[in-house]
Amino acid sequence: MFSDISKVILLSDMDGTLLTSKKQITDRDRAAIEKFMSLGGKFTVATGRTIQSFEQYTRLLELKMPVIMYNGAAIHNYATGETLYTHPLPDKAKSAALEIMGMIPDIGGEVLKTDGTYVFSNTEYQQLHTKLCNIVPYYKELPEIEDDGWLKVLFALAPEDIPFLEVLIRQRGFDRDFDFIRSSEIFLEMLPKGVSKGAALREYRRLSGMEDMIFVAIGDFDNDIEMICEADLGVCPANAEESVKYKADLVLKNSCDEGAVAELIEEIIRRCESSKKA
Repeated sequence: MFSDISKVILLSDMDGTLLTSKKQITDRDRAAIEKFMSLGGKFTVATGRTIQSFEQYTRLLELKMPVIMYNGAAIHNYATGETLYTHPLPDKAKSAALEIMGMIPDIGGEVLKTDGTYVFSNTEYQQLHTKLCNIVPYYKELPEIEDDGWLKVLFALAPEDIPFLEVLIRQRGFDRDFDFIRSSEIFLEMLPKGVSKGAALREYRRLSGMEDMIFVAIGDFDNDIEMICEADLGVCPANAEESVKYKADLVLKNSCDEGAVAELIEEIIRRCESSKKA
């Protein structure tokens, strides 16, 4: 499978995978990515971030490949400035979000669109997400946010309250029209039905020039599981959730703080070199 490194595309999650617990990229990971690309390998990212909030990393990583964004609701090519794929929420998303806000009024929340992030409830937990993404959002009341082009809604609340919210969502039947996925201990995201990083990877395979590529995916949290399962080789760092480790083909020895992506790249290079010798 790894006979030609130029046919390998490595898709990495950001938080808890490529980024350390301090939201940095280790020197080891950066050097490994540069080596991987110099040998002909293709490196890119699958993230829940928006087009605007991820832009700072494109310069740092010198990405030439399209990026999976919004937890799978879009694929964007920064090299050309073109959004290659989107799967927006249906129009009923606004009324559902309003009902959810009515159930837990002190919940934080934002709507993410291709043109930016719209914060409609700026709680303490919501402010953590704004800080994490290093963005300047728009602030609007939920009913005032235009209906078109919603890619996801992110709800922010205390970790102990998320299971309660998930129960309410199931009781109201919102899970019949939307998918809900935890992207961290304090974030629950409402996505279009069937949208995930894994579904976006299937769309990625259909892009021009991707037909015979080998996809390796690495991630640490629940929202990465479908991508890990969809990849030709699914991998997770040592700090991954147990649910992710259970689904991964390979569990790395290193955590995100110890250069897990570099460890994976070293493994890919080793497999490619072994294939040539065989």
